[in-house]
Amino acid sequence: MSDKKIAALNNLLSRIEDYVPYKDENNPAVSQASVGWQLDHTLKVINRVSESLEKSNPNDFKKDFNIIRSILFPFCFIPRGRAKSPKVVLPKNEISTTDLHDQLRDAKLHLNNIRFLNENAHFKHFIFGILPKVKTLRFLEMHTKHHLKIVWDILNK
Repeated sequence: MSDKKIAALNNLLSRIEDYVPYKDENNPAVSQASVGWQLDHTLKVINRVSESLEKSNPNDFKKDFNIIRSILFPFCFIPRGRAKSPKVVLPKNEISTTDLHDQLRDAKLHLNNIRFLNENAHFKHFIFGILPKVKTLRFLEMHTKHHLKIVWDILNK
């Protein structure tokens, strides 16, 4: 199951890469943030969450029930404008093409490393709770699709 999710995330990374040339595009009717901001934030989330997953101790994993996760995860959907991102994953200052490509490279490496992690490697999300590897990959897919939809809307509305 993890391999399919990692393949799906790699496909989403290819879409992010396709949007890099449009990083300076804006559409305030859709979002106050530019395409570059959306891409940078998405890559920061993938990289930080992956690092957290890699550093976790599988023996410390404890399954938990989370009603919000139970509702949203099956639909692979995050509603717009509902949550505030932690500062650590917010883009700073100017977003460069080079930095986006560097983050893409790092994200691809992280996804490759995740393949070999224990299934109980985990990440603690501030809304969705403690996520084992497979659910962490699902969260990354949901989050990335959420921001790619915003990018598409910025460019097409």
